[in-house]
Amino acid sequence: MNRNLIPILSLLLLASCNGGKESKENAAMRMQAEQTENYVDTMTLRLTDFNRELVCNGRLRAAVKSMLVPRHSDLVTSILVREGQWVEQGTLLAVTDETDYLREVERAERDLEKTRVDLADKLLQLGYDVDSDLNPRSDVPTDILRRAEVTSGHYAAQYQLQTARRNLNDCRLTAPVSGRIADLEAHLHQRAEKFCNIIDDRSFGVEFNVLEAELPIVSTGHRVRVTPFTDDSLMVAGNIVSVNPTVSEKGLVKVTAQIPGHNGFVDGMNVRVVVERKVPRMFVVPKDAVVERDGYNVIFLYDNGHARWTYVDIVASNITGHAITGCARKETTLHEGDVVITSGNLNLADNTPVRIRE
Repeated sequence: MNRNLIPILSLLLLASCNGGKESKENAAMRMQAEQTENYVDTMTLRLTDFNRELVCNGRLRAAVKSMLVPRHSDLVTSILVREGQWVEQGTLLAVTDETDYLREVERAERDLEKTRVDLADKLLQLGYDVDSDLNPRSDVPTDILRRAEVTSGHYAAQYQLQTARRNLNDCRLTAPVSGRIADLEAHLHQRAEKFCNIIDDRSFGVEFNVLEAELPIVSTGHRVRVTPFTDDSLMVAGNIVSVNPTVSEKGLVKVTAQIPGHNGFVDGMNVRVVVERKVPRMFVVPKDAVVERDGYNVIFLYDNGHARWTYVDIVASNITGHAITGCARKETTLHEGDVVITSGNLNLADNTPVRIRE
């Protein structure tokens, strides 16, 4: 090999190595620059209705709840339902011992038959005819028939038979309303002071308390959202139906709302109640759009590729967002059309360069 070519080749090799090193450094710098860029999400301020929310703890009450008590204190001979079962009004639920009441009916029927004979004798003595079944003819005057029924004992016997049949019928416990069987306390061949409750869970009342200072937010007709503590994914909407016009010694006011029933709701369940009240023409932003700086609430407005620090006051809040205005102490203002940064704002400072995430 020509010795004059060796220095040239060495220079070319060194240049190629330096070029590769330089390209790697440039790539690393570009990557670092890309990693330090602040990508943000934005929204445009518009005047809109804000759902002011008041969060309370409440308890469900079935709209209809009926306690069933046997009319007789005799042994329960038959139970035809189970807890949780839905029954229609008039459904036979249980039977208590009928033995003594069957005897009373038989005795009353015999007594009534005897008084029918006595009544027929009375009428015949008064000169009035009866038919073959010992029933008075239609030509007997009403007042005379009435006196004859009383003096013969027929009227009293009729009443005794009605009472005996009523007592026998009271051995059969039927559902006074449609609903679901709950708190079944009776047992076969035992006496029961209480049989069960019947709960109509097709709708519920929701009872909750609010502070005296919160009364302006609450009134009949306002919408509520009800969620059980056991299932945050379940939400049922309803309306306030009554506000108790009395403040307790603890400064609380009882409020009742009405909601439709749901499989996830049971009588007595503890729930979270959110009362909603619409406030018109407010600037509403997500909660993440507001950060705290130097003891003040701050949002960042997007302005030609930069984040502009802006002080705000929070007027009201709900679960998802804030209703805001300009800060009175800092004399800042907000305008429709301002572009608010809603994410990526935790580490921003005034005039930090930002890029909107596509």
